[in-house]
Amino acid sequence: MKITTLIENYVSEEGLFAEHGLSFYIETDKHKILFDTGQTGLFIQNAKKLEININEVDSLVLSHGHYDHTGGLNHFLENNSKAKVYAKQNIFIPKYSGKKRFVGTKYKEELLKNRLVYVDAITEIAENVFIMPDITIHNSIDTNFKGFSKKVGNDFFPDEFDDELYLVIKHHNKINIITACSHRGITNICNSATEHFKLPVGLILGGFHMTDCNVEQHVDITHYFRMLKPESIGVCHCTGLEKFADLRHECEAHLFYNHTGNKIILK
Repeated sequence: MKITTLIENYVSEEGLFAEHGLSFYIETDKHKILFDTGQTGLFIQNAKKLEININEVDSLVLSHGHYDHTGGLNHFLENNSKAKVYAKQNIFIPKYSGKKRFVGTKYKEELLKNRLVYVDAITEIAENVFIMPDITIHNSIDTNFKGFSKKVGNDFFPDEFDDELYLVIKHHNKINIITACSHRGITNICNSATEHFKLPVGLILGGFHMTDCNVEQHVDITHYFRMLKPESIGVCHCTGLEKFADLRHECEAHLFYNHTGNKIILK
């Protein structure tokens, strides 16, 4: 089981591109899965450099309807003619930062014809790889809704990201939690996963949306990680470099920054 970061905000390897966005490529013995498509089609160029064939992807999973995670959707669909696209029902609702800046998902309906699958229950898309669509907010301190809105008809409403989902990979009697932006809170995501599977946590990987979090939220997240005791934590994207440094100092788990081109083998 291998996870390759096709695009993220930072890169260190020559010949690869970075952008404000996120895309993971997950390869099992029998299946190839893409989790998000970044902001543009640059993830495809990185995939070629990393000798990954996007045409062979079996499933694309979209974490939520923000442009930095779905902006490469059409590029993917033009390069891959077979993959099913999994998402939650509300992913294409117009999303905004405030009420002026559109930050949602633009898509071509004809490219998605007969390929889009809406997920409203836990779905095993490959052996031991699960789409997790329900994120119950047990901890309201750890949410990231501020400044985001959605447009329904002519009216704007606060966006509480009911379109957000995440992945769980069950491997060697542990769960590995793969998230994108954690708008509904990384502690709530992990809590939802552990409540369902009743297994210890190996890896937590993704963006935790901590760049602008307040002191109370930061303390709450670090305390939760110390209590949860995952084996490792890979942070990236909307976590922020400063918060990565703080977490590395404060968390007891092995913690690393998951940059563009990074490869993780689940053991």
